[in-house]
Amino acid sequence: MTLVILDTDTLVLFQEGREEVCRRVLAHGMEALAVTVITVEEQLSGWYTLLRRAKDSQRISRAYQRLADSVTFLGQFRILSFTEAAIVRFEALKARKLGVKSMDLRIAAIALEFGGTLVTRNTRDFIRIAGLAVEDWADSK
Repeated sequence: MTLVILDTDTLVLFQEGREEVCRRVLAHGMEALAVTVITVEEQLSGWYTLLRRAKDSQRISRAYQRLADSVTFLGQFRILSFTEAAIVRFEALKARKLGVKSMDLRIAAIALEFGGTLVTRNTRDFIRIAGLAVEDWADSK
């Protein structure tokens, strides 16, 4: 069974109920799916930023609820860590100056280290990384 790693953008589409993404996620089953700790960081830091900006009680309450919902949602997935081996891969990728953002290089390094297929809408950047298996489930071809 191939490990399927959902990038942050694909995970958001799944959370929002995007039909094609949901169909493909359900077809794989949760045991075959994972997210990276970088995706967890990106999701949670977004809610932390919203919390810091919230001024009234209604917005604060809503932001905390969305944060709690995100933690519960993310807990369904295997979370792949940014291991020392993945950090070494990241540094090597970064040195190649591929024109890919650091967070994406971290995700790619983790996917390479764990041998998974990365599911993302950002194929334009990720295909620059040699050896990385990439799919786009949001493309409704």
